[in-house]
Amino acid sequence: MEDFQVLVVAGTHGNEINAPWLFEKWWKDPQLCKKYGLKVHSVIGNPKAYKSGIRYIDRDLNRSFSLNFLNSSISNQYEVNRANELFNMYGIGGNYPCKIALDFHSTTSSMGSCLVIYGRRPADLALASLIQFRLGLPIYLHESDEAEHGFLVERWPCGIVVEIGPVPQGLLLSDIVHKNKLIMEVCFEEISKVKSGIAHYPHQIVIHRHLGSLDYPRGENGSQDALIHENIQGMDWRTIKKGSPLFHSIRGLDIKSTENIIPVFINEAAYAEKKISMSLTKKEIWETSNLWISKINKLIC
Repeated sequence: MEDFQVLVVAGTHGNEINAPWLFEKWWKDPQLCKKYGLKVHSVIGNPKAYKSGIRYIDRDLNRSFSLNFLNSSISNQYEVNRANELFNMYGIGGNYPCKIALDFHSTTSSMGSCLVIYGRRPADLALASLIQFRLGLPIYLHESDEAEHGFLVERWPCGIVVEIGPVPQGLLLSDIVHKNKLIMEVCFEEISKVKSGIAHYPHQIVIHRHLGSLDYPRGENGSQDALIHENIQGMDWRTIKKGSPLFHSIRGLDIKSTENIIPVFINEAAYAEKKISMSLTKKEIWETSNLWISKINKLIC
């Protein structure tokens, strides 16, 4: 039987350097990471930006996988061309067709490590449930946000983003590299178990469902008019109660929450250009569905 192929991407953003550094070591020593019998294609998503130590060249690569970009002719934007290149090489109809894509990122916010899935695709939920069961990682379900789309993993039949942090952009840290390796190997192991028919699913999973994002308060000229309040800096995944201060202005005024919220990506450095100070979520407990299991079995087995 032909080996099941998995695409693993690092450096989708060029200044997130820990997973790409691990990949470079892995390429020199193929025994560095356990692949559990899978055919793994490990690639640097945005090599040009990675070499330059910047997030992207022309536009965010992780917003360049929308169908209108992938159906376009050669673009003058580097990331659009790179998205087409990756999809044509590793997409389901590509030269090395992969059914699962794992996209490794890092975050500057104090949210630790988590899994991100987009929409409610059953195979994504099945794989995320297996990883959460093993490692206890939060699952952030990003959906219903028209301002944010075109994510890499959406173009593969099953895809998960792994966020690991906190780590400043452009800084290499041993514990972050180690976490990348650990989570990646657990992903491979769980995919291999599905392929072998021995995967063990939890009865329930914990989901943090995306509700929207908040911009920083801004003045009349559009400049940032307040800072994240010191009381919620680093409070990712925790409930912030109605009436609690969210921002503190230069004039000494607090801007308070109008409802109970659970924020994530608080003060994420990469999101300042997107005018996002934090994203808001709702914590939910979901029963594991037989549909999820049947979909991933059909995909892998």
